[in-house]
Amino acid sequence: MNIVENRELIEKLISGEEKAYILLLDRYHRQLNAYAFTLTHDQSSAQDIVQNVFLKTWKTRKKLNADFSIRNFLYKCVYNEFLNTYQKNKAVVLLNKKYIEYSHEVAVEMDDNLMFKMIDIVNREIKKLPPKCQKVFILSKKEGLTNNEIADYLEISIKTVEAQITKAFRILKNELSNKY
Repeated sequence: MNIVENRELIEKLISGEEKAYILLLDRYHRQLNAYAFTLTHDQSSAQDIVQNVFLKTWKTRKKLNADFSIRNFLYKCVYNEFLNTYQKNKAVVLLNKKYIEYSHEVAVEMDDNLMFKMIDIVNREIKKLPPKCQKVFILSKKEGLTNNEIADYLEISIKTVEAQITKAFRILKNELSNKY
């Protein structure tokens, strides 16, 4: 895309022309998806990243600068979105690791009656979680589904899955820390 075409496209985006947005999608979606895949090594995550970039681009289109390359802007946005996603995933992985470590400690140190009583309390607290949060948490921790599998099954984004798991851990920690 030459400088004039780039400027015209950005100006049309800024003015809210949907045809310009469709042209942007047609022109860069496949390339950005391939780039995101090289970063994530996961097609579903790559698609989420690219979708988020296009949505944010449309929402913040009035802030675009017609003097800058839209291509470079989109690639930089994909990279930044990947970094943000990676940081959030890293936090969820750490929470999962702590959960597993603690579960192992509890299982080794407790007698059977106390452990069954604690499992019952934890299950009751899980049932008190908000419905969506509870469903995601159970699919993840009891059924053993991956975040991608949960997202596909419930037809929600991976970010939503991660947020619900994090929320469940936070609620359970607050509720159970008072009891144990």
